[in-house]
Amino acid sequence: MAQHSDETLTVLVYSDDRNTREQVTLALGRRPAADVPALDYLECATAPAVLRALEKGGVDLCVLDGEAAPVGGLGLTRQLKDEIYGCPPVLVVIGRPQDSWLAAWSRADAAISHPVDPVALADAATALLRARLARRAPAGR
Repeated sequence: MAQHSDETLTVLVYSDDRNTREQVTLALGRRPAADVPALDYLECATAPAVLRALEKGGVDLCVLDGEAAPVGGLGLTRQLKDEIYGCPPVLVVIGRPQDSWLAAWSRADAAISHPVDPVALADAATALLRARLARRAPAGR
């Protein structure tokens, strides 16, 4: 296993809107917290691209746009949770706070609402990445 300081985590960002993908990557930055490895981004504009990327493996977190078209991130999240073994955690960006019930239906691990609040996004993503790293760590280390 790579040294923790040299390790990078891969964040898949899905939206049909390039500006939304850019908002997410800029808000998270290269390293959203000192105790989390640096981030690399894999941007996807279509649902088939997301599925191909997850089938290859190596993704540590998915940030999906709930308002994406023609396939929204909420329906895609539910599909990923059903079809991808060991699906990485999924954070959805929902249109309105009132849509949080849809995020629960989709089985998303976390949700924030548009417009992207950099602090809320970084907090939610960091919590999910810390949990993922804790599950990957060998026992006793």
